[in-house]
Amino acid sequence: MMRRTLSRAALAAGLLVPGSLAWAGDPVLNSGDTAWMIVATALVMVMTPAGLALFYGGMSRYKNLLNTLAMTFAAYCLASLVWVAWGYSLAFGPDLGGVIGGTSRLFLSGITPADLEGTIPANVFALFQMTFAAITVALVLGSVVDRMKFSAWLVFCVLWVSLVYCPVAHWVWGKGWMAGLGALDFAGGTVVHINAGVAGLVLALRLGPRIGYGKEAMFPSSIALTAIGAALLWFGWFGFNAGSALVADGLAGSAFLVTNTSAAAAALCWMFTEWAVNRKPTVLGIASGVVAGLVAITPAAGFVGLGASILIGAAAGCLGFFAVARVKARLGYDDTLDAFGVHGVCGALGALATGLFADPAVNPAGAGLFFGNPAQLGIQALSIAATALYTAVATWLLARFTGLLTGGLRVDEENERIGLDGAVHGERAFEIE
Repeated sequence: MMRRTLSRAALAAGLLVPGSLAWAGDPVLNSGDTAWMIVATALVMVMTPAGLALFYGGMSRYKNLLNTLAMTFAAYCLASLVWVAWGYSLAFGPDLGGVIGGTSRLFLSGITPADLEGTIPANVFALFQMTFAAITVALVLGSVVDRMKFSAWLVFCVLWVSLVYCPVAHWVWGKGWMAGLGALDFAGGTVVHINAGVAGLVLALRLGPRIGYGKEAMFPSSIALTAIGAALLWFGWFGFNAGSALVADGLAGSAFLVTNTSAAAAALCWMFTEWAVNRKPTVLGIASGVVAGLVAITPAAGFVGLGASILIGAAAGCLGFFAVARVKARLGYDDTLDAFGVHGVCGALGALATGLFADPAVNPAGAGLFFGNPAQLGIQALSIAATALYTAVATWLLARFTGLLTGGLRVDEENERIGLDGAVHGERAFEIE
């Protein structure tokens, strides 16, 4: 995401032209940019308690559907409060050694309706950033549904947003050390998807497989809900990626275009790959392909052209299918809804592809290997490795600490067999005779 470091530099150089007029000197409010960013923020907000909740809920078993929805909603609410209390300050406060932001913006201290971030109100910028923090921690849930304690999830969300998401966001978007290296992440390949995917895998390994995993059929509760959720995610992703330009201009339009194109290419490639391998093109596969393409284009959306977006989407569709259908089964880990296979793997693909295809004709702020800058690929690889390593270690430690606070991460065997909808919430999603 072209956060403060990139957007300010590009705007100051006249590379991004909000409202079709580059400004010089002190920034001024642009009503068009502001209106677009409010809409983009609302689009990203819809992705979590609507799109992701339905996408994950439909893939969970019928006895855990409501628990999946509750955990998604709770993640959004907790992240919202953490962000305004201290998260925004840690991610975007004054830089401390390239590692974390300072505490001068606790509870958004000092931010008034008149303050600007570029050409938009600072409070709109802060809210836009909040929606990213919320969906990132909610994505982690996909690896652990069916077996994680609700109480443990609540504690983990607060700790993880504070101590994992915020530092990584600062590294890339808040003038941290990755930004200093020149890492390119337009809308969250490292900060959102690799971060969430690796965290999900670590939690899944920590919890262990579900009872009966690999021995009994575990059918999704409703593929129809998953398909609707994927459509809402696709819709909201336009705010996710195009909104990351932070202005209403041609770059936002380009990000919008390549986002849709990559998702379409990935959905078709996943479908045809599954059709060739398993002889059936499933709706679940098509929906998963859409998300894989959206994930892969996210870091590249503001840096690549149309042709590259097709290649990135096609690669994500094929790679995502094999990561989910083959690699997971071979390695034997129980990533319930494939958060690592889709977000971790395809997020890494997209980050590397940015290092290959970043085109200065699209965005002068970045050039990849195929445009005369081979060093960019190494920078992208380093950013992937550093994010994955930090996230893995920090998530493991936070999971241990959370388990100590809540008497363990995992529900007991009886409740897992009964289903968490009834055992935890006292409700049922469906009336089963």
